[in-house]
Amino acid sequence: MTTKLASKLFQPFKLHNLNLPNRVVMAPMTRSKSPNGIPRDNVADYYGRRAKGGVGLIITEGTFVDDNGSGSHWQPNVPRFYGQDALTGWRRVVERVHAEGGLIFPQLWHLGITPSPGAAPDAENAVGPSGIATDGSKLNEPMTLARIEQSIAAYGRSAAAARAAGFDGLELHGAHGYFLDQFIWSRTNQRTDKYGGKTLGERARFVAEVVAEVRRQVGPDFPISLRISQWKLGDYDFKNATTPDELNDWITPLAEAGVDIFHCSSRRFWEPEFEGSSLNLAGWVKKLSGKPTITVGSVSLNEDFITTFGRLPSSDKYGDPKAITFHDLEERLERNEFDLVAVGRALITNPNWANLVKDNQTSELKPYNKEDLNELN
Repeated sequence: MTTKLASKLFQPFKLHNLNLPNRVVMAPMTRSKSPNGIPRDNVADYYGRRAKGGVGLIITEGTFVDDNGSGSHWQPNVPRFYGQDALTGWRRVVERVHAEGGLIFPQLWHLGITPSPGAAPDAENAVGPSGIATDGSKLNEPMTLARIEQSIAAYGRSAAAARAAGFDGLELHGAHGYFLDQFIWSRTNQRTDKYGGKTLGERARFVAEVVAEVRRQVGPDFPISLRISQWKLGDYDFKNATTPDELNDWITPLAEAGVDIFHCSSRRFWEPEFEGSSLNLAGWVKKLSGKPTITVGSVSLNEDFITTFGRLPSSDKYGDPKAITFHDLEERLERNEFDLVAVGRALITNPNWANLVKDNQTSELKPYNKEDLNELN
C-alpha cells in the first residue's frame, strides 16, 4: 500500500448536501439476518461497526420495496422497506450509524421475475416486463400498464420513507438481472409498447420513470444512486451495451431523470469495458454522463467473487491476501476515472478496513472467508 493511494482514497467528496469524509463505500451485500423482514439491533450493530471503522458511506443490503412481488414472499429474512416495524428498525440503524459519525443509504430492491437462489420462479407473485424469466422461459403474462404504474408508485413510497427515516440518500438496485434491469435486458423485455423497444434508450424508459418518481418524492437535494451492471446472475459475460454509443443511449435518460451517481458493478474493477480503452464501466459512465461514479468489483480480494461462491474453479486467483493487491486502483483514482470505491466482502471480515488502509496497516487485514457470512460480525 502506498501513501499516494491512501491520500487519494481518503480525500473528502461532496454531492449536494452530502459531505463524505473519504471515498470508501461499503457495497450492498445481502445478509438475510432480518426475520420477517425487520432489521433488529444486530443489524444496527453490524452497520455501526463499519461506520466506526472509517467507511465514508454505507450502502445497505438490498431492501424490498413496497410492492407485491418484490421478493418478501419467498425471502422472509431479507429486510423490507415498508411497514411500521421494519421502518422503525431502519430508523435505529440510521441512528446507530450517525452516532458513529457515519453516513448511510438504503438500497431499494425488487427481484421482479428473478427467482430466489436455488428456487423455482414464483409464477403467482413474480412480475416482469414480459412475463419472461431470466432463463428465457415464459413464466406468466406481461405486466399491464396499470401494474407498471403500481410498481413505480411503490418505489416512490419507499423512497419517501427513506428520507423520513433520516437516511442520507438512497440507492436503486438496477443491476444483475433484477427487476429494473429486466426492463433494460432484451431477453426479459420483449414489449412492443412504450416500455419496450429495440434500443437501450427505449427500454430505459421504465427505469427513468422510477427515478423521476423517486426524485419527486425526495426532493432536489436528496442524493439518488443507481446501481447498474452489464453482467447478470447466471450470465457473467453478458453486456447490455457492446459499444460506448450503446452505453450512452442507456444511461442518458437515467441521468436526465435524476440519477446523481452511478454505482457501476463489475466483476473485476481493473478490467476494461470496451476494446481500445482501459476505462472500466465506472470510467465510461462518468465520461459519457458527466455524473460521479462508484467503482466496485473484487477490491482488496485475492480471489474472484464468483469463485468465492463456488461458481468457477478456484484457480481464478489474484495474489497473496496479505498483500491486498489493488492492481491499478491508485492510478485510476488519480486520473479521476471514477469518484468512489466500493468495498464488499473484505469489509465483512474486516469492519475496520478503512481505518487500517488509511493508517497503512494492511498487514493486519484478514483474508475474506465465506464462513464469515454465517454471522453479523
